[in-house]
Amino acid sequence: MNSHGSSLKGPHVNNGGGLVTFFIRGHLSDSAVKKGSFLGRLRHFIDVIDPSTLFVSEKRLKECVKLLDDYKHGELPPGVSDLQLWEAQKIKQAIIHPDTGEKIFMPFRMSGYVPFGTPIVIGLLLPNQTVVSTIIWQWLNQSHNACVNFANRNATKPTPTSEFLQGYVGAVTSAVSIAVGLNVLIQKANRLSPATRMIIQRLVPFPAVASANICNVGLMRHSELSEGIDVLDDNGNVVGSSKIAARHAITETAFTRVVLPMPIFVLPPIIMSYLERLRFLQSNRRLLLPVHSLVCLVTFGLSLPVAISLFPQMSQIEVSCLEPEIAMATDCKVLTYNKGL
Repeated sequence: MNSHGSSLKGPHVNNGGGLVTFFIRGHLSDSAVKKGSFLGRLRHFIDVIDPSTLFVSEKRLKECVKLLDDYKHGELPPGVSDLQLWEAQKIKQAIIHPDTGEKIFMPFRMSGYVPFGTPIVIGLLLPNQTVVSTIIWQWLNQSHNACVNFANRNATKPTPTSEFLQGYVGAVTSAVSIAVGLNVLIQKANRLSPATRMIIQRLVPFPAVASANICNVGLMRHSELSEGIDVLDDNGNVVGSSKIAARHAITETAFTRVVLPMPIFVLPPIIMSYLERLRFLQSNRRLLLPVHSLVCLVTFGLSLPVAISLFPQMSQIEVSCLEPEIAMATDCKVLTYNKGL
């Protein structure tokens, strides 16, 4: 799944067959796409997280996959436009895993992250949390994150079920422990005014979720560190399996998981602390939850594409930085690997 370069208009088609781009593991790509700018990746991932792709039928998906296969082999029927090809690629990238070629379960796709994750975010940010409610919402959040991390991992190597369970237990334990511990400390801080205490309580989920997300990614993808991930040459051929590339992939993914919750868990509490002072909301308390939900939805929807655009999914690494046996197996100076999302 490659990021679109900001200057790329679309794959050029000449008489239904000319290929001026090459493919990496079956995905449209060219040098502008592969290197890409942040804005180019942002445009690409806005497409990938488009919730409308959740409603694509099986028939439509098969049509898109066939169209891209025809393009790859130079067998496009006459009249197929660039727009149709980009739309087909958008749908395939949003639904199909780039390594396994299999459909990702709807709630765990990046296009489903915001719709299925927003109710959990709202629950995490509700004021006056009890210990029990904190545990429940943190458990739900890390359960969802664990499944999203597993579904969007680099899958060039099989991951044992035990690795999934270790990541799940580790992430949930760390999130709950930190969140409950911070809540207890705040409740005992008698010097804080009630208003200040409420604002701080609303900010508690961020350090809990950020630290748990790092743990979640690391444990869910630990097998990549021990077995390595495939690195590819310019033609999409596997050169070898690299533990160094795996370390880069996991570090970059973990960083995005720290950046992602930052605006989600920091901005809504601050915004709501001001909105709740408005006379209109004070006299219409029933609107507080809908307004809170809308603020969370908008913040989440804006934060996700920015966070996952920080690094390209198909990342590149210099051969000189990789294992000696990989450097000896290719003449390429730069290799490509799927970072995962």
